[in-house]
Amino acid sequence: METDKKLLDYLREHRRSMVDLLCRLALAESPSGEPASQGPVLDILSRALVELGYAVRRVPGSKTGGHLYARPQKKREREPRGPVQLLLGHCDTVWPLGTLKEMPVEVDDGVVRGPGVYDMKGGLVQMVYALRALRALDLEPSVVPVVFVNSDEEIGSRESRRHIRRLARVADRVFVLEPSLEPGGKLKTARKGAGGFSFTIEGKAAHAGLDPGGGASAILELSHLIQALHALNDLPRGTTVNVGVVEGGLRPNVVAPESRALVDVRTPTGEEARRVEEAISSLEPVTPGVTLRVQGGFGRPPMERTPRNRRLWEAARKLGARIGAKLEEGTAGGASDGNATSLFAATLDGLGAVGGGAHARHEFVYVDKMIERSALLALLLMEPSLEKRSGA
Repeated sequence: METDKKLLDYLREHRRSMVDLLCRLALAESPSGEPASQGPVLDILSRALVELGYAVRRVPGSKTGGHLYARPQKKREREPRGPVQLLLGHCDTVWPLGTLKEMPVEVDDGVVRGPGVYDMKGGLVQMVYALRALRALDLEPSVVPVVFVNSDEEIGSRESRRHIRRLARVADRVFVLEPSLEPGGKLKTARKGAGGFSFTIEGKAAHAGLDPGGGASAILELSHLIQALHALNDLPRGTTVNVGVVEGGLRPNVVAPESRALVDVRTPTGEEARRVEEAISSLEPVTPGVTLRVQGGFGRPPMERTPRNRRLWEAARKLGARIGAKLEEGTAGGASDGNATSLFAATLDGLGAVGGGAHARHEFVYVDKMIERSALLALLLMEPSLEKRSGA
């Protein structure tokens, strides 16, 4: 209990510097689609981690701004083959360059507002200060903490995914610093899987007035396809299939020779993901003379409440009670890199900022909750290895 108090006291004393770091990160605009914009925000994080005695390596990207990997420089007897615990986050945001002109970073009455503060630069600040508090209080985790921050999470982690999976395979556990579930700040103990599919239908053009029977309408087939896809929805199970984009045709007086659709699929379990994928792969055209081509799949599998994930949640719940935080859990409809790590290691998501407005103009975080969640993360980092505790 003395350790709990010391952690909270330290973080409260550094409240102003936590806010300052968050403001600097938010002022360094870093949209996913602008690779050069990632440099300044990664530089800020690199300096903060080097000050904590971490060896920092920048992982270059071919189409992204690259990523950051950091590990304590101090070698211990159990290294290099000892277990690690992964602190995982992203520095990219959905906000385009220039957003600060209309959505400035503001600090007012215990609240910080601005692009990216909630999703998820607040979580990065909490990570830095959890590590800083442990170092200041001479508390050394029994499981080595390593850090990975990517710059392409908001666009599917296409380049960083292989690095994240490689780290998760050797991790005892993974703490994802994505924002908590609003409202109320619930931790994310489950996430839906996310799939993306594209459909291309090729028909045959003909004059709609002179020779309508000589054509094969790709748009007519698309209308059948949309109905079949929407029939795959199962809201009681939590499965959603949304045809979000459709296009096709040439002119009103031409039988459409081509049409296309983009579809988003969300499922709560791997079993549901397989059901939907199998159903999609079995779709056949019903309009004579057209062909159907399907591409895509589940880029992010569901994060389910596995036994090892449950052990990590229970540890967080008990540690939260020690510092006066009554934690609750929830399921997120969106996906994160935690979906991937959960396949290989115990994963707890939503450990980042408490606030609201992800991807919205009113994005904000509560400063007091940043202190509380930093303390929670520090205590989680001090927990013994899950493998040892479970007897594995």
